[in-house]
Amino acid sequence: MIDTELDIAWILREHGERDLSASRELFPIEMARKSRKFHRQIPGYRTSPLLALPHLSAMFGVGGIWVKDEASRMELNSFKVLGGSFALYRFIQERLGIPDDKMSYEYLLSKEVKDRLGSITFASATDGNHGRGIAWAAQKLGHPCVIYVHAETSRRRIDAIRGYGATVKIIEGTYDDAVRQIAVDSAKYGWEIISDTSWDGYTAVPTWIMQGYTTMLAEAQEQFSAQGVVKPTHIFVQAGVGALAAAVTGYYHNLFGPDAPVCVVVEPDNAACLFHSAEVDDGKPHSVGGALDTIMAGLACGEPSPIAWDVLRETVDAFVTVPDYVAAKGMRIYATPLKGDPFIVSGESGAVTLGALVTIMQEKGAKALKEALRLDEDSQVLLINSEGNTDPVQFRRIIWEGSNPVPRQHWSERD
Repeated sequence: MIDTELDIAWILREHGERDLSASRELFPIEMARKSRKFHRQIPGYRTSPLLALPHLSAMFGVGGIWVKDEASRMELNSFKVLGGSFALYRFIQERLGIPDDKMSYEYLLSKEVKDRLGSITFASATDGNHGRGIAWAAQKLGHPCVIYVHAETSRRRIDAIRGYGATVKIIEGTYDDAVRQIAVDSAKYGWEIISDTSWDGYTAVPTWIMQGYTTMLAEAQEQFSAQGVVKPTHIFVQAGVGALAAAVTGYYHNLFGPDAPVCVVVEPDNAACLFHSAEVDDGKPHSVGGALDTIMAGLACGEPSPIAWDVLRETVDAFVTVPDYVAAKGMRIYATPLKGDPFIVSGESGAVTLGALVTIMQEKGAKALKEALRLDEDSQVLLINSEGNTDPVQFRRIIWEGSNPVPRQHWSERD
């Protein structure tokens, strides 16, 4: 672990022969094809763009910065709908024993399926985007939905969930408290939990959610090929419980094996449960406590998903933690692009990886990390803009009013 006066910290992982058994089990290539086949049947589905930032790349001395932009994914402004919808699809398929050749989105909406399922309520805990994705999918399939949120969840995110017909209950405490309470109440009322984090005895649904995320990665690989790029050399991915990060790193390690990209996981410094797990370094996931106070609402998680950690401990090359102002800086860079680069709308959790990359490339104190990651003019870096403007008031505070400013000592001197 190296701490610097930059307010960021990192842990470099030394891997000998990696144990990729968890990645191979969870992310076989045929599962990505199955996920994408399902999503293509949903009205409104389209491939999200892979955007190049050539001028920003040149400014910071890398070969390319590529952004998989999920800001407009199926009207929900977030990649989360990919996991939630695929999990409901797989849940119904498994519950009813429907063979693959009969399973389709249209069939899920049929009277036959609804009659066989009977009355069923889906439930989940969320910081915002995951719950909205579950509510959206449940509404599309005609089933009631209950979503638990923690007390610090913004009213705009709660209203967005309710907009898709879900019942929302506010739980005192953190996201992790909401996860525990939804488990208790679901057992009491007979609800079916669709959670993106796992625990003992509950792994199938979180696996399906992570597999659903691979749709965007399969899209990205097609888009890279169209640009003449075989694969990214580096991936920076944000993490809360680790589901997205595990899907990204597991997919690429299963696809490319020892030639997989260098994988960097970025977390808020006040909610860095994966960083802490790497710090303890006993092979097990470890939680962090406290208020988990961060503007990155989608990443404010104190307890890692165990099945995600099984993938991450073997596939991640560096765990990095950053303060909130790094995420806010990433948002402002996306929103005020260099001439010739595209304008990108990105929320706090979506922009943190760009903020982290720029910090590593521009700060002298991060030179050791930059060199260890081999970030240079030959690097092709993939970032995932995991969300757009999901909280308009917070978005305006940061972009318009300068909330969470970069401390003066870290201002850039670049032209």
